[in-house]
This record gives sequence, structure tokens and C-alpha cells, in this order.
Amino acid sequence: MSRGVGLAVLLVGAVVVVLTAPLVGPVSLPFSALTDPFGSDPSSRIFWQIRVPRVVAAFLGGAGLAVGGAVFQAVFRNPLATPYILGVAAGASFGVAAVARIGAGVVFLGLGLQSWSALGGALLAVGVVWMVTRLRPDAQTSTLLLAGVSLNFFFSSLILFLQYTASFADAYRVLRWLMGGLGGVDVSAVIQMTPFVVVGMAVIFAFGRELDLLATGSELAASRGVAVARTRTTLFVATSVMVGGVVAACGPIGFVGMMSPHICRLLLGPGHRLLLPASAVFGGAFLVLCDVAARTIVAPAEPRWGDHRVSRRAVFSVDLAPQIARSS
Repeated sequence: MSRGVGLAVLLVGAVVVVLTAPLVGPVSLPFSALTDPFGSDPSSRIFWQIRVPRVVAAFLGGAGLAVGGAVFQAVFRNPLATPYILGVAAGASFGVAAVARIGAGVVFLGLGLQSWSALGGALLAVGVVWMVTRLRPDAQTSTLLLAGVSLNFFFSSLILFLQYTASFADAYRVLRWLMGGLGGVDVSAVIQMTPFVVVGMAVIFAFGRELDLLATGSELAASRGVAVARTRTTLFVATSVMVGGVVAACGPIGFVGMMSPHICRLLLGPGHRLLLPASAVFGGAFLVLCDVAARTIVAPAEPRWGDHRVSRRAVFSVDLAPQIARSS
């Protein structure tokens, strides 16, 4: 099977998943609910105001995280890299936690303060890493990774401080949000997340060739005409924009960003012109399936993403890590 056919199969499978996922749930819905998007009937409201936005948010979030993971795995030449490795998620989480602690509800340019604070926190984390690269142009990849780990610890400590000083209700709300999930996603959350994911992904897709070269090493990429520092900065910012938007809506859901690019790489090869769209399609469909399982298996209860992403990480490590090691 050619790589183009493989991408087409992934796309068809994702379309099937997205179209059927809203039909699955703990409550059976009549067919009339599907044809009345503006109806006041409870079945119509469940389908169009709860299930459909949730599926769209899951697909957008999974696609953005998967593409971000593919970018960082190429830039850092590290198979364990995730979109959160530079402290992006921790910075975005701190921004959202601070807004939740303050309780502000300001809207600017049609987006809530939670989205802007998540974006600001993510860009702050990347800005610190960018300053490291400017102060030390010869900084190795390991230096950037260590800077990201340090930022993760720093922002995590700030989040714990906010929880410690918050009331019980606010601290519990922040804790549940930090576990990640799609239970509270509605149409407004999808609208606020979409521009961040679409803009970030559009920028990243334009750098397919540069990512192929960066994956072979910065020296070789520079010899082939790639402006390594400028390309890295652009990719860092674009990924941060995507992750900030996803974290603001869904919380930190990180494992899909490491797993999806590896699976697509095994299926379609390492070329980023196919790998990036394939990761977006697979990551989005995968997160939709995970969300369907989360809201149906133990209904009416719903486990948070932090409860079961560890088990997915374990299964992935046991089943696919040896294949990744052989192919790298």
C-alpha cells in the first residue's frame, strides 16, 4: 500500500469516527434529534449542544497535540518528545489556573480570558527557552530540554501555590481541570480553541521540508540552506499557540502528542509532508475514540484523562517502543 493510499485510509477512518462518535453515549437518542439542531427537545440539546461540540473539540485537540509532538520530535531528535517538553503545557496551565483562582471573566476579541492566559503562559515558557538560545547560540538540544524541564517544575510549583492559597472550591476546580478532560466543553470552547489550532497548524505545515532536514541534524540542515534559529523559533511559537488553545479548552492532555506521530511514522514513513497531516488525522480520531470510551464505559461516571492516560502510556511503551527503537 502506497503512502498516499495509507493517508487516504486514515482520513476515511477519521471521518467515520467523527460522524459516528456523537451517536454513541449512555443515553439513546431518537433519529429526530439529529435533524433538529435548534430544537428545545432534550434529545436535540444533548446531541447538538453536548455531544457534537465535544467530538469536534476532541478532534481538534488531538490533531493539534499530535502535530506538536511530531514537530518537537523532529526538532529535538528525541522520540520521547511531546508538545509539553519545553514547559508549554505547564505555562499554559499556570495561566488558566491563575484566571480560575482570580475568577475573572473578561472577553477580548471574542475570546475569553482563559484562552488568552493559556496562550500567554505557553508563549512565556517558549520565550524563556528562546532567550536561552539567544544568550547561548551554541546551546545543544540537551540544554533546551533541561530548560524545559526546569520550567515545568517552576510552573508546577506556582500552580501548587495557587491551589494552596485558594478556597476549597477553587482548589478542587483547578485540580479537576489539571487532570484534563472534555466534560465541560461546549460550543464556545470549540470556537475559542479553533483559531489557535488552525493558525498554528497552517504555519507548521509550511515547514515540512525544514523538519525533514532538522530531523537529520542542525548542521546538515544549515548546510542545506535552512535558517535553523529562525525556523526553530517559528516552530516553537506555532506549537505554543496550538497547545495553548488546546490546554485552555481541554486541560493538559499530553500522551496523544507522543504516541500518534510514532504510529503514523511506522505506517507512512518519516517524511513530514505526509507525517504532519497523518498525525493530525490520527491524533484527532484517536482522542475522539478515547473520549467516547471515557463517557460510556463507566457511565454515568466519567474518569478524567489523568486517571487513564497512564495505562495508555504503559500499553504503548510495551507494544510499540521496540518497533520505534528498531526503526530509529
